Amino acid sequence: MQSFKTELDLNNQQKTRAAQHAGTSRHACNWGLALCKQLLTYNKENPTDKIKFPTAIDLHKLLVASVKNENPWYYESSKCAPQEALRNLTKAFKRMHRVKKSGFPRFKKKNVSDSFYLEGSIRISGNKIKLPIIGWVKCHEQLPSVMPKNVTISKRAGRWFIAFKNEKTPVNNQTLGEPIGVDIGINTLATCSNGFVANNPKAYRKTKRKLAKLQKELCRRTKGGSNREKTKLFLARCHYRISSIRSDTLHKLTTHLAKNYSEIWVEDLNISGMLKNHKLASAISDCGFYEFKRQLEYKTSWYGSKLCLASR
Repeated sequence: MQSFKTELDLNNQQKTRAAQHAGTSRHACNWGLALCKQLLTYNKENPTDKIKFPTAIDLHKLLVASVKNENPWYYESSKCAPQEALRNLTKAFKRMHRVKKSGFPRFKKKNVSDSFYLEGSIRISGNKIKLPIIGWVKCHEQLPSVMPKNVTISKRAGRWFIAFKNEKTPVNNQTLGEPIGVDIGINTLATCSNGFVANNPKAYRKTKRKLAKLQKELCRRTKGGSNREKTKLFLARCHYRISSIRSDTLHKLTTHLAKNYSEIWVEDLNISGMLKNHKLASAISDCGFYEFKRQLEYKTSWYGSKLCLASR
């Protein structure tokens, strides 16, 4: 499966609908988390009379029976948004017990990682997509000619994005070139054995002074004021631009390597250990070494090439 993500071009009415769905999803998640915390506290205080931990289906049945009657605005949004929020909450609790590094789920805040899930009658036509309740929505680029069963809509830096999955058929390319060795670094992002050099854009380093200025301005704003929200949005857009530049560079480089070479040899770097060097941690994070390796792993399977890890 291949993921496709693009930006939406919403009008004011559609932005309001999207914000309603995100708010419904957030409210359901916070309600379910509060209920689960009360249940865990009760089971801890009453070990002999423990109550079984609810599943996502149990939480949704209780939500329909009690919460929706008290909050009729739930019916203005698709039922898929709160359902998926409760499923994700259940997965978070399971992950907390299974993975030691995963902490206790936290309450969601407004305008922080807003997102919601939709499924049903979804159709695509050119650069438009039809969503349940919201209707036909324009996108910033042409969409693939597929029929997605579900989509995830998220908000970042004041912009709305849509993501969905479609099937990707691997290409068995018989005209791939010879094997190539790639040495990734800080000054030059990649130096290849055939002489090809990919420059490092150093997006964070070039924008560091602007980020510091915006962060200082944000600290001086009055909490709850409209000017603070404007500065927060400018700061989020600046961070989004940095990540976009880094992502664009890595995607172009990894696609070029996976499409044109039969074997790609890269060093098996200990990235988490390298980040402990506080003098170089910022520069290493700005390169995206982990993302470079991750993208090569799945793109080589798409284009019929092979990723090989060389010993340190």
